[in-house]
Amino acid sequence: MSFVDRRIEVRPSTGEAPFALNEVFFSRTDSRGVIEAGNYVFQRVSHYEWSELIGAPHKLIRNPDMPRGVFQLFWDTIQKGETIGAYVKNSSKDGLHYWVYAVVIPCGEGYLSARIKPCGAQFAEVQKLYANLLKLEQEEGLSPEDSAEVLKTWLHEKGFESYHQFAVDALCQELLARDEGLKKPVDSKIAGLRTMMGNARTLIQETEGLIQDFDAMHTIPHNLRVIASRIEPSGGPVTVLSQNYGAMSREMGDWFSKHVMGKNSNFAAIRASVENSLFVECMARILTECDAQLQSERRTLGEIDMENERSILAELVTSQTKRAQKGMASVDLEAERIVRACHVMHRHFLGLSSTRVLCKIESARLPQSGETLSDIIDQLGAFQERISHRLETIAKLSGEIRSTEE
Repeated sequence: MSFVDRRIEVRPSTGEAPFALNEVFFSRTDSRGVIEAGNYVFQRVSHYEWSELIGAPHKLIRNPDMPRGVFQLFWDTIQKGETIGAYVKNSSKDGLHYWVYAVVIPCGEGYLSARIKPCGAQFAEVQKLYANLLKLEQEEGLSPEDSAEVLKTWLHEKGFESYHQFAVDALCQELLARDEGLKKPVDSKIAGLRTMMGNARTLIQETEGLIQDFDAMHTIPHNLRVIASRIEPSGGPVTVLSQNYGAMSREMGDWFSKHVMGKNSNFAAIRASVENSLFVECMARILTECDAQLQSERRTLGEIDMENERSILAELVTSQTKRAQKGMASVDLEAERIVRACHVMHRHFLGLSSTRVLCKIESARLPQSGETLSDIIDQLGAFQERISHRLETIAKLSGEIRSTEE
């Protein structure tokens, strides 16, 4: 046993159980949460014998400081066959505690939970949140379901649209902070996907702004048609301008209703795919480290078949990697479609400029109503410039998402 191993295995009488930043551990359960396997670090940190762990419910290591609402979220998610990540405080047999960031993955008929030591910027805030949730549960009788809703409300106030979005951000932060703490180089793949996720969120913000611009512009073509009916015969330049802007506004509005609005839109698909791919990439890395940890331990795992556990980990890494690749292929397809659509709409908008110039000339020729007409045309020009800029930004962000993926 090395000096480092001896130091880790010397346990204090109170406080935190020894769990180093460079360590990872996992446990595997059946569908009911009964422990079927784990690695040596799991057994060492929990301080139970293998005979006490195998066949025991995973709640054996549950700490009373954990709010029930967090576990409500856990089970609601994994029982739907989905993965989840969360901060968890556990207890060891000798009364010590240890914090982990746990990722739980469906595995065969049960689940596999892989854990790292948390050190990210959000960890302290989460500890305060958990303490508040626990207080509400104990003093006000808050149910697990209501406690989970309070947690979601807190996340929404922090700018997260869902728990999954928070879990992705937290896991990414934890791995990058862990690398920094261990003086390792930045994980370029995770960092790149995180940049892509930021671009995907900015993309949504830009498209929402674009929709607002279109909504604000809807009344202008109508006002132009009213003026045109008073100052020129049918088919005049003002009439043509109002018709062109009205048609373009409807065309773009229809396109954005189909592709931007709603959970099944192209833009939502990009953001969801990037978030899922980042989460999967982080999971695959932790699973790979679990495999490396298992190989390096070379200690007895009781009756656990080490080679079988390594095989299970390898299969999970392969399946999660394929899942990430499929998600990123979807991102590339949707981003390409958005780039093409933005270029087409941008050309249409530029084509309206000549008609707007003709109307500007017409407004100068009609002094009685020219001022009103000129004001409206100036408004159209400002809207056109703003929308064109947004289209360029959206196309640029979509292009950057594609180049990051490549």
